[in-house]
Amino acid sequence: MKIGVFDSGVGGKFIADKLQTDFPEQQVIYVDDRKNIPYGSRSTNDVTRLTDLAIQPLLSAECDVIVLACNTATAAAIDYLRLRYPKTPFVGFEPMVKPAASLTKLKTIAVCATPSTLASERYNELKKQYASNITILEPDCSTWANMIEYSEIDDQTIFNTIDTVCGNGADVIVLACTHYHWIKEKILKIANNRAIVIDPSDSISERVRSILFIAQQAIHS
Repeated sequence: MKIGVFDSGVGGKFIADKLQTDFPEQQVIYVDDRKNIPYGSRSTNDVTRLTDLAIQPLLSAECDVIVLACNTATAAAIDYLRLRYPKTPFVGFEPMVKPAASLTKLKTIAVCATPSTLASERYNELKKQYASNITILEPDCSTWANMIEYSEIDDQTIFNTIDTVCGNGADVIVLACTHYHWIKEKILKIANNRAIVIDPSDSISERVRSILFIAQQAIHS
Protein backbone atom coordinates (compact mmCIF):
# COMPACT_ATOMS: atom_id res chain seq x y z
CA MET A 1 0.00 0.00 0.00
CA LYS A 2 1.06 3.60 -0.54
CA ILE A 3 1.25 6.44 1.97
CA GLY A 4 1.55 9.91 0.48
CA VAL A 5 3.10 12.73 2.50
CA PHE A 6 3.05 16.40 1.54
CA ASP A 7 4.62 19.46 3.10
CA SER A 8 5.50 22.87 1.76
CA GLY A 9 9.16 22.17 2.54
CA VAL A 10 11.58 20.05 4.52
CA GLY A 11 9.45 19.79 7.66
CA GLY A 12 7.36 16.92 6.38
CA LYS A 13 10.41 14.81 5.60
CA PHE A 14 10.64 14.15 9.33
CA ILE A 15 7.10 12.78 9.23
CA ALA A 16 7.71 10.76 6.07
CA ASP A 17 10.78 9.13 7.62
CA LYS A 18 8.84 8.30 10.79
CA LEU A 19 5.99 6.77 8.79
CA GLN A 20 8.44 4.68 6.79
CA THR A 21 9.91 3.42 10.08
CA ASP A 22 6.44 2.75 11.53
CA PHE A 23 5.21 1.07 8.32
CA PRO A 24 8.28 -0.63 6.80
CA GLU A 25 6.20 -2.82 4.48
CA GLN A 26 4.44 0.14 2.87
CA GLN A 27 5.68 2.58 0.25
CA VAL A 28 5.95 6.15 1.50
CA ILE A 29 5.95 8.81 -1.22
CA TYR A 30 6.98 12.32 -0.22
CA VAL A 31 6.44 15.53 -2.17
CA ASP A 32 7.04 19.15 -1.24
CA ASP A 33 6.57 22.59 -2.75
CA ARG A 34 9.81 24.31 -1.84
CA LYS A 35 9.62 26.68 -4.80
CA ASN A 36 6.60 28.36 -3.19
CA ILE A 37 7.62 28.50 0.47
CA PRO A 38 6.84 29.95 2.87
CA TYR A 39 3.17 28.97 3.09
CA GLY A 40 2.75 30.50 6.54
CA SER A 41 2.43 34.07 5.29
CA ARG A 42 0.12 33.32 2.33
CA SER A 43 -3.66 33.70 2.10
CA THR A 44 -5.99 30.76 2.65
CA ASN A 45 -6.99 30.70 -1.02
CA ASP A 46 -3.37 30.75 -2.15
CA VAL A 47 -2.38 27.92 0.22
CA THR A 48 -5.35 25.85 -0.93
CA ARG A 49 -4.48 26.33 -4.60
CA LEU A 50 -0.80 25.49 -4.10
CA THR A 51 -1.56 22.45 -1.95
CA ASP A 52 -3.99 21.09 -4.51
CA LEU A 53 -1.40 21.44 -7.26
CA ALA A 54 1.41 19.95 -5.18
CA ILE A 55 -0.43 16.76 -4.19
CA GLN A 56 -1.29 15.78 -7.77
CA PRO A 57 1.65 13.29 -7.96
CA LEU A 58 0.30 11.57 -4.84
CA LEU A 59 -3.17 11.36 -6.34
CA SER A 60 -1.73 10.05 -9.61
CA ALA A 61 0.16 7.39 -7.64
CA GLU A 62 -3.19 6.33 -6.13
CA CYS A 63 -1.97 6.63 -2.56
CA ASP A 64 -4.19 4.85 -0.05
CA VAL A 65 -3.89 7.80 2.31
CA ILE A 66 -2.38 11.28 1.97
CA VAL A 67 -0.89 13.01 4.99
CA LEU A 68 -0.80 16.81 4.89
CA ALA A 69 2.31 17.17 7.05
CA CYS A 70 1.82 20.91 7.17
CA ASN A 71 -0.30 22.71 9.73
CA THR A 72 -0.80 25.67 7.40
CA ALA A 73 -1.99 23.49 4.50
CA THR A 74 -4.25 21.49 6.83
CA ALA A 75 -5.91 24.59 8.23
CA ALA A 76 -6.45 26.12 4.80
CA ALA A 77 -7.09 23.21 2.48
CA ILE A 78 -8.04 19.89 4.05
CA ASP A 79 -11.82 20.43 3.99
CA TYR A 80 -11.63 21.52 0.35
CA LEU A 81 -9.49 18.51 -0.60
CA ARG A 82 -11.79 16.05 1.14
CA LEU A 83 -14.70 17.42 -0.85
CA ARG A 84 -12.83 17.47 -4.15
CA TYR A 85 -11.26 14.01 -3.76
CA PRO A 86 -13.81 12.05 -1.69
CA LYS A 87 -12.26 8.66 -2.45
CA THR A 88 -8.90 9.62 -0.92
CA PRO A 89 -8.49 9.70 2.88
CA PHE A 90 -6.61 12.78 4.03
CA VAL A 91 -4.88 13.06 7.40
CA GLY A 92 -3.98 16.54 8.56
CA PHE A 93 -1.89 18.25 11.18
CA GLU A 94 -3.57 20.70 13.49
CA PRO A 95 -2.36 22.39 16.66
CA MET A 96 -2.62 20.10 19.69
CA VAL A 97 -4.71 22.54 21.70
CA LYS A 98 -6.94 19.87 23.24
CA PRO A 99 -4.14 17.69 24.70
CA ALA A 100 -2.19 20.77 25.75
CA ALA A 101 -5.21 22.11 27.63
CA SER A 102 -5.57 18.80 29.46
CA LEU A 103 -1.86 18.62 30.30
CA THR A 104 -1.24 22.13 31.62
CA LYS A 105 -1.15 22.50 35.40
CA LEU A 106 -0.53 26.24 35.35
CA LYS A 107 -3.42 26.92 32.95
CA THR A 108 -1.01 28.46 30.44
CA ILE A 109 0.22 26.98 27.15
CA ALA A 110 2.29 28.29 24.25
CA VAL A 111 1.45 27.52 20.63
CA CYS A 112 4.37 27.89 18.24
CA ALA A 113 2.87 28.21 14.76
CA THR A 114 2.95 30.17 11.52
CA PRO A 115 0.91 33.38 11.21
CA SER A 116 -1.43 31.62 8.78
CA THR A 117 -2.16 28.80 11.22
CA LEU A 118 -2.76 31.22 14.09
CA ALA A 119 -5.19 33.19 11.94
CA SER A 120 -7.04 30.12 10.66
CA GLU A 121 -10.67 29.41 11.46
CA ARG A 122 -9.84 25.85 12.54
CA TYR A 123 -7.26 26.97 15.12
CA ASN A 124 -9.65 29.51 16.58
CA GLU A 125 -12.36 26.84 16.78
CA LEU A 126 -9.96 24.62 18.71
CA LYS A 127 -9.23 27.44 21.15
CA LYS A 128 -12.91 28.11 21.76
CA GLN A 129 -13.77 24.43 22.12
CA TYR A 130 -10.93 23.22 24.32
CA ALA A 131 -9.06 26.17 25.82
CA SER A 132 -11.55 28.85 26.73
CA ASN A 133 -10.48 28.73 30.37
CA ILE A 134 -6.70 28.82 29.90
CA THR A 135 -4.14 31.36 28.74
CA ILE A 136 -2.65 30.72 25.30
CA LEU A 137 0.63 32.41 24.42
CA GLU A 138 1.26 32.78 20.68
CA PRO A 139 4.90 33.84 20.22
CA ASP A 140 6.13 35.28 16.94
CA CYS A 141 7.61 32.30 15.09
CA SER A 142 7.09 33.83 11.65
CA THR A 143 10.76 33.42 10.63
CA TRP A 144 11.24 29.89 11.96
CA ALA A 145 10.09 27.84 8.96
CA ASN A 146 12.41 29.65 6.55
CA MET A 147 15.23 29.55 9.09
CA ILE A 148 14.90 25.76 9.36
CA GLU A 149 14.21 25.21 5.65
CA TYR A 150 17.50 26.82 4.67
CA SER A 151 19.55 25.57 7.65
CA GLU A 152 20.09 29.10 8.94
CA ILE A 153 19.27 28.34 12.56
CA ASP A 154 19.36 31.38 14.84
CA ASP A 155 19.84 29.84 18.27
CA GLN A 156 19.41 33.17 20.03
CA THR A 157 16.00 33.76 18.43
CA ILE A 158 14.83 30.31 19.46
CA PHE A 159 16.20 30.78 22.97
CA ASN A 160 14.53 34.18 23.41
CA THR A 161 11.16 32.86 22.25
CA ILE A 162 11.09 29.71 24.37
CA ASP A 163 12.65 31.31 27.44
CA THR A 164 10.06 34.09 27.29
CA VAL A 165 7.01 31.80 27.09
CA CYS A 166 8.37 29.66 29.92
CA GLY A 167 9.02 32.79 31.94
CA ASN A 168 5.44 33.86 31.31
CA GLY A 169 4.11 30.66 32.83
CA ALA A 170 3.65 28.25 29.95
CA ASP A 171 4.16 24.67 31.12
CA VAL A 172 3.15 23.09 27.78
CA ILE A 173 4.61 24.11 24.42
CA VAL A 174 2.79 23.00 21.28
CA LEU A 175 4.85 22.62 18.10
CA ALA A 176 2.26 23.47 15.46
CA CYS A 177 4.46 23.40 12.37
CA THR A 178 6.28 20.30 11.15
CA HIS A 179 9.40 22.33 10.42
CA TYR A 180 9.75 22.86 14.16
CA HIS A 181 10.19 19.13 14.77
CA TRP A 182 13.76 19.55 13.54
CA ILE A 183 14.56 21.83 16.48
CA LYS A 184 12.53 20.01 19.13
CA GLU A 185 15.66 18.94 21.03
CA LYS A 186 16.85 22.56 21.17
CA ILE A 187 13.46 23.64 22.48
CA LEU A 188 13.46 20.91 25.13
CA LYS A 189 16.91 21.99 26.28
CA ILE A 190 15.84 25.64 26.55
CA ALA A 191 12.63 24.73 28.37
CA ASN A 192 14.82 22.80 30.83
CA ASN A 193 11.93 20.97 32.49
CA ARG A 194 9.90 24.16 32.87
CA ALA A 195 7.52 22.97 30.14
CA ILE A 196 6.75 19.80 28.24
CA VAL A 197 6.91 19.97 24.45
CA ILE A 198 4.32 18.14 22.35
CA ASP A 199 3.85 17.42 18.65
CA PRO A 200 1.36 15.20 16.78
CA SER A 201 3.72 12.76 15.04
CA ASP A 202 2.72 9.70 17.12
CA SER A 203 -1.01 10.36 16.75
CA ILE A 204 -0.56 10.75 12.98
CA SER A 205 0.95 7.27 12.77
CA GLU A 206 -1.98 5.84 14.69
CA ARG A 207 -4.47 7.56 12.40
CA VAL A 208 -2.67 6.27 9.31
CA ARG A 209 -2.62 2.78 10.81
CA SER A 210 -6.39 2.78 11.25
CA ILE A 211 -6.98 4.00 7.68
CA LEU A 212 -4.67 1.37 6.20
CA PHE A 213 -6.40 -1.32 8.25
CA ILE A 214 -9.78 -0.30 6.88
CA ALA A 215 -8.37 -0.24 3.33
CA GLN A 216 -6.88 -3.73 3.75
CA GLN A 217 -10.16 -5.06 5.11
CA ALA A 218 -11.96 -3.68 2.07
CA ILE A 219 -9.48 -5.38 -0.28
CA HIS A 220 -9.95 -8.78 1.38
CA SER A 221 -13.72 -8.55 1.79
